[in-house]
Amino acid sequence: MTGGVVRCGHCGTANRVPAAAAGTPRCGKCHQPLPWMADADDSTFAEVAEAARLPVVVDLWAPWCGPCRTVSPALEQLARDLAGKIKLVKVNVDTSPQISQRFAVQAIPTLLVLRHGQVTARQTGAVPLSTLRTWVDQALNNPGLALFRGAGRRPSIK
Repeated sequence: MTGGVVRCGHCGTANRVPAAAAGTPRCGKCHQPLPWMADADDSTFAEVAEAARLPVVVDLWAPWCGPCRTVSPALEQLARDLAGKIKLVKVNVDTSPQISQRFAVQAIPTLLVLRHGQVTARQTGAVPLSTLRTWVDQALNNPGLALFRGAGRRPSIK
């Protein structure tokens, strides 16, 4: 489980942000919300993602995946833009097979929005920042409307 050091976008102060914590991270100097980005794996996912009080955008990715590397900067920008409103959690599917199986990942990148540990939105494939922003905004404002999106397919319901 890794958090990291995040520079405040308002005052420039470097702040240590843990991967899991109660509440939301704020700058130690100016008290503005900080972007919350963390890595998780099979053993830390429950603590880092499911226990978060904020909605969590989960990026299920792999280092060898070109589209995953393309969408990663857009996700990080989204986390900065929505600081205090979302948490970004990245899960490497190659090293976290249980998480991949649990969420039935068949293509990467697969993006999820979790609220209280439950999937409220799902997006498959790399999309531009503007599309990600719309998708996350829909998921935050109208859970369920943005449940399934991706590659022109509709989910099969059994």
